[in-house]
Amino acid sequence: MTDTSGSRTQRPAVANDRAVIGVILASLASIALNSVIAALASAALPDGGVRMGLELKEYAPLTVAGVLIGTLVWHVVRSRARDPRAVLRVLVPVAVLVSFVPDFGILSAGATLLNSLALIAMHVVVAAVTVPMLLKVLPLSRSDR
Repeated sequence: MTDTSGSRTQRPAVANDRAVIGVILASLASIALNSVIAALASAALPDGGVRMGLELKEYAPLTVAGVLIGTLVWHVVRSRARDPRAVLRVLVPVAVLVSFVPDFGILSAGATLLNSLALIAMHVVVAAVTVPMLLKVLPLSRSDR
């Protein structure tokens, strides 16, 4: 048997079921909070105006996709980066800012600024819910702190 324990930095082991439960809970919490944002924005938008992304069937699948993609990227960075905390400290805010691009793009399709800002708030909510969950279920090693 060959000893490969010194060839790679070891990350804390996490049970798959704990990560899956975390993803499900983050998705549900994000959808619930995004529903509040969508309801408030919809109530404030003028009747007959263009509404984009404020229906549950529009934002719920994208919310889940955001949590899943964020979790996948977190896992890859956690397992491959020399200093995952430093990488994620930059990557998470940049990813959230990039996610705003389509939210401003809907303005050219006739949506209101309020509609756009509601979608931006939804992206912030997903990140704000998902990152703490990931720190619990896919923690960074103590040496990375």
